Amino acid sequence: MSNPENGSQVSYLKHEGKYKGLLSWLLTTDHKRIGLLYLYCIIVFFFVAAVLGVLMRIELIAPGETIMGPQTYNGMFTLHGIIMIFVIVIPALPAIFGNFFLPIMIGAPDVAFPKLNLFSWYLFVIGAIFGVLSQFIGEGPPDTGWTFYVPYSSESSTNVIYALIAAFILGFSSILTGLNFIVTMHRMRAPGMGWFRMPLFPWSLYATAWIQVLATPIVGITLLMVIAERVLNIGFFDPKLGGDPVLFQHLFWIYSHPAVYIMILPGMGIVTEIFPTFSQKPVFGYTAILISSLAIAFVGYFVWGHHMFTAGISYGSRWFFSFLTFIVAVPSAIKVFNWISTMYGGSIEMKPPLLYAISFIFLFMIGGFTGLTLGSVATNVQVHDTSFVVAHFHYIIFGGMGFAFFAGMHYWFPKMFGRMYNDRIAYIAWGIIFAGFNLLYFPQFIIGIQGMPRRYFDYLPQFQTGHVISSIGGFILFAGLVMMLWNLVYYARRGAAAPANPWKGVTLEWQIPSPPPLENFDVIPEIKTPPYLFSTTDNNKQK
Repeated sequence: MSNPENGSQVSYLKHEGKYKGLLSWLLTTDHKRIGLLYLYCIIVFFFVAAVLGVLMRIELIAPGETIMGPQTYNGMFTLHGIIMIFVIVIPALPAIFGNFFLPIMIGAPDVAFPKLNLFSWYLFVIGAIFGVLSQFIGEGPPDTGWTFYVPYSSESSTNVIYALIAAFILGFSSILTGLNFIVTMHRMRAPGMGWFRMPLFPWSLYATAWIQVLATPIVGITLLMVIAERVLNIGFFDPKLGGDPVLFQHLFWIYSHPAVYIMILPGMGIVTEIFPTFSQKPVFGYTAILISSLAIAFVGYFVWGHHMFTAGISYGSRWFFSFLTFIVAVPSAIKVFNWISTMYGGSIEMKPPLLYAISFIFLFMIGGFTGLTLGSVATNVQVHDTSFVVAHFHYIIFGGMGFAFFAGMHYWFPKMFGRMYNDRIAYIAWGIIFAGFNLLYFPQFIIGIQGMPRRYFDYLPQFQTGHVISSIGGFILFAGLVMMLWNLVYYARRGAAAPANPWKGVTLEWQIPSPPPLENFDVIPEIKTPPYLFSTTDNNKQK
């Protein structure tokens, strides 16, 4: 084992054990290596999906056909959605940062089921491969959109079945990861680490894991029902066979709205770790943030119907789902209040992780307020299936989960790789990404209110100005993402050696070498204090 004094020079990455070379990675049960395997795969798929997004923006820069026909466009936005949602957004934060840091933050040597953890990664890879194959096998790429709405998915002559199988397999990977995390937190916390001494990022993973375990089987069964309808001609959803297409929407959104919280809750957990560290003061409202995470996960199960206000559901159902949509905003608002209060009066150091975390608050609030617009029945009917929904969705998912992911990468990068990235490049990349993101998506609110439908290959000339601005923003955003990735990849090998605790953090991951040794701790720590206790001197300065 290594020790903190020379931790920068010793890396678990060099540990090969029973297997050598590539096999030491492909057959590893080390939670940190598995987290890195997820990271490398997800970065590759992210840039594939980002390139598809850029191509779609080029197509939409002017009315009429620009670089592709309508069928190609439909297949492209379907693949973009499948990759982004099922391969990246849902698994990324739990699979990467949860795998890498959850055991360390609770004082454990590994997750509860290391082999099951590796199996989850293989399921993830197999599911992603099926998703890519759906573009090249059979009658052509699926053109249903990532939601697989019937009758599109049941009647389309394109290769929908491979995409459905991909989503089904990826769902199983998600379930197993969630189950592993629940058992790990119940059974492997360090001595003295009671539930209310656990850091808030593990708490966010705990709330997320229950959604993964309880909600994901519903969408898995639903996808199998679509396959059965296509292959065996069983009438679950097809009215000609006695089925009901609205049933699919109910079953799909019963999972997919809680899945939004699979995407966002770990991101909220990440920024909750960043704010106290870069403010050098305890997190404000520990219990309130903890309870709000559980409340979001619980209430999130009951709001799916706000996706269906125009689908013909009853007036009573619309009122009920609209009311709950406003209720679920309350715990999110509690978190925002506590994050800002944590920074208030703190000794703030404006490093790149904090910039991304503050950006997360700003963009997530725009997404949240526009979500309330969609949660109101009257306004929802007006902007349903317009670009307004696209903008709202991306402000929540990309502005929320995406910026939280970037914040987490810059925060934990020294710990994961034992190197420091270039701060100056990180600042510039943040500015480009932030500007490009808002130029890309904010105009879509405006043209959506004006009546621009989403998922359309063509549009009326009156919407061109908004699309031109949006496309320019997309190009800027992509350039910023490339710069950020280059900074992290280049300095992961050539950066200055990272100390064990470059940010003066107080959670357990900052008390061990960078990068961590194989089993994390020489001796399992005994926890005797609550989390987020900074030095008395610093606290007195803050007062």
